[in-house]
Amino acid sequence: MNFPSNIFNSHSKEDGDFFLGITNILGFKPKDIKIYKKAFLHRSANKKDKNGNPMNYERLEFLGDAMLGTIISKHIYKEVPAGDEGYLTKMRSKIVSRKHLNELGKDLNLIHYVESRIPKSHFGDNIHGNVFEALVGAIYLDRGYKYCEKFIDDRVIEPYVDIEQLEGKVISYKSLLIEWCQKQKKDFRYNIYEDTGKDPLKHFAVKFSINGKVMAKARATSKKKAEEKASKRAFFALQHKIEKS
Repeated sequence: MNFPSNIFNSHSKEDGDFFLGITNILGFKPKDIKIYKKAFLHRSANKKDKNGNPMNYERLEFLGDAMLGTIISKHIYKEVPAGDEGYLTKMRSKIVSRKHLNELGKDLNLIHYVESRIPKSHFGDNIHGNVFEALVGAIYLDRGYKYCEKFIDDRVIEPYVDIEQLEGKVISYKSLLIEWCQKQKKDFRYNIYEDTGKDPLKHFAVKFSINGKVMAKARATSKKKAEEKASKRAFFALQHKIEKS
């Protein structure tokens, strides 16, 4: 199904509300509102352009991810002149982590503008970060690098980026624990099994053990989340030992 050629130039209340809402989020007026409409199109809407190509936010998400990484990299490079490549990469990863991007998308209530055939209550957390990246991609196409940089500065760097705080922020408790166990030559294991119980969604449970002793347990809707949750609990149980080593 193709969009009618005049759909984005109409003056319906819905279009007007979208334009005003996006303008408020951006801090400036869009030149081509069609690009921003595409940034909020979920693939389930099954829209196509005049050439039959799928229209959804995923290509803009790809572009926005690249722009976000470039602009954040530039900021860290300027702010931390003594940082080596490894340090700069680590700091950028913390700022553009999936969890952080999801928080940004939630703060801006971007899901409100998503067009989808799926009820919004059925989306996972990643929809928030995905649409945020798509919005960044749309800004770049519509207004260029300078406006994109200003948006990221105003919405990401100024309110959220504190280098000193980020230096102490743990990205992955699992990675931290594995690294510590390997340095200390300790045997560690993640034992995972399905534990749906009475929940409508499939859950996984995990036991994290060191040298045969169970240090923490957790359950979540994915194996990865369950492992990270158990790792976090184990980290705080072992924090004194880890920090002394």
